[in-house]
Amino acid sequence: MTHTHTHGTAHNGGQAYGRGPVADRRPARAAFVPEAAIDVTTDGLPDWLDPVASAARSVQPHQLSRFLPPASGAGRQSAVLILFGDGERGPELLLMERSGTLRSHAGQPSFPGGALDLEDGDQATTGPLRAALREAEEETGLDPRGVQLFGVLPRLYIPVSSFVVTPVLGWWRAPSPVGVVDPAETARVFTVPVADLTDPANRATAMHPSGHSGPAFLVESALVWGFTAGVIDRILHYAGWERPWDRARQVPLDWRA
Repeated sequence: MTHTHTHGTAHNGGQAYGRGPVADRRPARAAFVPEAAIDVTTDGLPDWLDPVASAARSVQPHQLSRFLPPASGAGRQSAVLILFGDGERGPELLLMERSGTLRSHAGQPSFPGGALDLEDGDQATTGPLRAALREAEEETGLDPRGVQLFGVLPRLYIPVSSFVVTPVLGWWRAPSPVGVVDPAETARVFTVPVADLTDPANRATAMHPSGHSGPAFLVESALVWGFTAGVIDRILHYAGWERPWDRARQVPLDWRA
């Protein structure tokens, strides 16, 4: 990723998309007590996810981003869930769009995720795993019992917000209904076919007025850019799924982004 900004342009739409009805209340969180066991395993993964699992084992931090966590240890620890499922059009990713009324990252399509809580446990080991699942449950109504964690990418850094982010890879082994849990935080929840993400017609370079640029995806009536697009771009590349696309094609952002 060659960008520092993570705010996205706002998009309309409170409708929930994905694999089921909108959740109307926050699910129980009993599964996330610190003592609960949590595993990362590739056992039983579908063959098409093998390239992603393999890349996760070998990719180096600098291959994902030039923005890496400060050596001082500063920054707020957080995690995101990069959840792959098997949809009607083949492999897909779960994304959400943040509410346009939020103070930060308003309207930005993103992975489910957020800051670690004390209940998540050790931030150096299983804390990010629990945080990724907990946040996904809180934001989308996802049932974490249907998710198999199969890899963890190196921690990355978002300078504009001082977040240290651990990307956690998951396989949606047993799909559950998802949707908007809290409209004040989330505008919609949706899935994007990997085929659309790799389609050169849906790819561009996002240009911010500050001069920062980075990969972008125009999918599902959304412009995905910033941190989320950068991670998707690198996963596609190192999994061998990337198709040649026109990097000269630009999508301008405004100062509110």
